[in-house]
Amino acid sequence: MALKAQILSVWDRLRSSFWFLPSLMAGGTLVLAFVTVAVDEAVADKWMREQRWAYTGGAEGASAVLGTIAGSMITVAGLVFSLTLVALTLASSQFGPRMLRNFMRDTTNQIVLGTFISTFLYCLLVLRTIRREGEGAFVPHLSVTLGVAFAMASLWVLIYFIHHVSMSIHADEIVARVAAELTESIDRLFPQRIGQALARPTTERAETTSAESSRAQTKLPEDEDLDRAALQIRAHHDGYLQLIDADALMSLAVCNDVLVRIDRRPGHYIVADGPLATVSPSNRVDDDCAAAIRAAFVVGRQRTPVQDLEFSVLQLVEIAVRALSPGVNDPFTAMTCVDRLASALCRLAGRDIPSPLRVDERGRLRVIAPATTFSAVVDAAFNQVRQNARTSAAVSIRLLEAIATIAASVTRPDDRTALRRHAEMVARGAREGLPEENDRADVEQRYRAACELLDET
Repeated sequence: MALKAQILSVWDRLRSSFWFLPSLMAGGTLVLAFVTVAVDEAVADKWMREQRWAYTGGAEGASAVLGTIAGSMITVAGLVFSLTLVALTLASSQFGPRMLRNFMRDTTNQIVLGTFISTFLYCLLVLRTIRREGEGAFVPHLSVTLGVAFAMASLWVLIYFIHHVSMSIHADEIVARVAAELTESIDRLFPQRIGQALARPTTERAETTSAESSRAQTKLPEDEDLDRAALQIRAHHDGYLQLIDADALMSLAVCNDVLVRIDRRPGHYIVADGPLATVSPSNRVDDDCAAAIRAAFVVGRQRTPVQDLEFSVLQLVEIAVRALSPGVNDPFTAMTCVDRLASALCRLAGRDIPSPLRVDERGRLRVIAPATTFSAVVDAAFNQVRQNARTSAAVSIRLLEAIATIAASVTRPDDRTALRRHAEMVARGAREGLPEENDRADVEQRYRAACELLDET
């Protein structure tokens, strides 16, 4: 039932590995080598001898060419692996160990490594088919020609890789890459956009009304009675909640005619025997149903951005906090992170936050899921940066400018309240932490400008 969540979890791990894509490329090369040799044996040998651009030499020359290419490719593959490890080490020490995942997910690095390994494997497989005069001479001219072509392509790939690895450890490039992943997460998790700003009931009132209506339709008890009649589904392992298969939970709730309340959301740390979900009424939940509900929750060793929006936010925050540390003292990188966070929050402000109440096709309440709110994301984005920027006038000013930028995109009163709260804390921290009066005046000016924009919206 929860196969979708398991597949997404496995796919995310494969994308973050160095071995998966190179292994696929090596497997394709294995097939290609056997195909080209078979074509050489069947039809291509005589025709290839007449082509000026193809290899037309004998067995000794073909063996030397392929041997040279194979030896150089495996040497260059070792060099590429070494350069990659150096880049990973620099990124880990300067930007934090959680940045390693972004480097390992970099498709370019995986393709480069796979290119050299595949070229080495291709030349090795073709080399074994060459037969000299005493063995019934056979020279796979087409295969040798393709080997030379692969070597030339690998040379270009090496040049590009040197450029790419040099750019990949640049601070702005790393921040941009993490910000792109954050934007992708917002587009995936919040696909709906708010239309025109119309008068709508507050979230709390709308949810209460919807809950009362759903309870009336499903004849469910109130919260106190519901908890007493419920069965709590508990985790078997420690770890971070990575994925929840909402479709599987909805199907299980409909099939068993129960209400499922999700007690944890992706990104939370789960302890063994800790609560995952609450199902009521308990008399409709057998062991198989409980196991299927538990299988809809994927718990792993680390957080992932598949359903955890705050994960990418905290990656940018980590870079900014490290940049603001006394040992680094790089406010420019911190300001770049603030700019990217502002861009993401502007995008999120224009999205409709889904209700935690999920109903089936007949409108009956089936699943209650904790929703990620704009206020929670703003807290995750600004709290630690603000706390570490108390003595930095430049970053404090940029935070207030970011809040002013986001203010132009918000439409919900709760969102404006959250932004104003952070603007007040930034201004108060600057008053207490900045030694220069001029710096405090500049921060105060930006604070008043942000408040005016929040009042206007």
